[in-house]
Amino acid sequence: MKVVAFNGSPNKEGNTWHALKIVTAALEQEGIETEIVHVGNKAVRGCVACYQCVKNKNEQCVLPGDPVNEWIQKMKQADGIILGTPVHYSAIGGTMKSFLDRAFFVTGVNDSMLRHKVGAAVVAVRRSGGVPTFDQLNNFLNYAEMLLPTSNYWNVIHGRTPGEVVQDLEGVQIMRVLGKNMAWLMKLVEHGKGAVAPPEREAKTFFSFIH
Repeated sequence: MKVVAFNGSPNKEGNTWHALKIVTAALEQEGIETEIVHVGNKAVRGCVACYQCVKNKNEQCVLPGDPVNEWIQKMKQADGIILGTPVHYSAIGGTMKSFLDRAFFVTGVNDSMLRHKVGAAVVAVRRSGGVPTFDQLNNFLNYAEMLLPTSNYWNVIHGRTPGEVVQDLEGVQIMRVLGKNMAWLMKLVEHGKGAVAPPEREAKTFFSFIH
């Protein structure tokens, strides 16, 4: 089994990376392979709602020139996915948001590629804004019908300078417990294959309140 973690920080080894390393270390102790992909320092365009991915259904976004399609394939091949980001002013950083909008749109219209994979969100923050950003990340996981492991508090860790989050003892425990629970849930999913039938996927119903 493998988990791919996406680091939305511009700083490759900043506090988001340190948080992800705590989670992935716990996963690796349970025999799960991990990979951290650095997203935040790339130039990634936002979704333009062209709907070509809906038309083509080839597991690709038509916008060229960035690694989004490569990352989509990493998501497809992984058993678990972690979304990690710092708080930029009030929410997810722009590059990470652009990646998530496009990736989850493409995976959703291609037979719900992420459905029933295990997914978790992690936020590194200096002071405040961690919980709203955590909620934003979870919106992507929920919409994709992913399975969410929990920890013993919200998955938010605090620090300012790179590496300072390791001094947040409660935050470190939150990340470690998340990794352990994620590994356990992934093993439950793996052992349940062929023994417990998953619910049948329903076609999405769209309804607007103004007609």
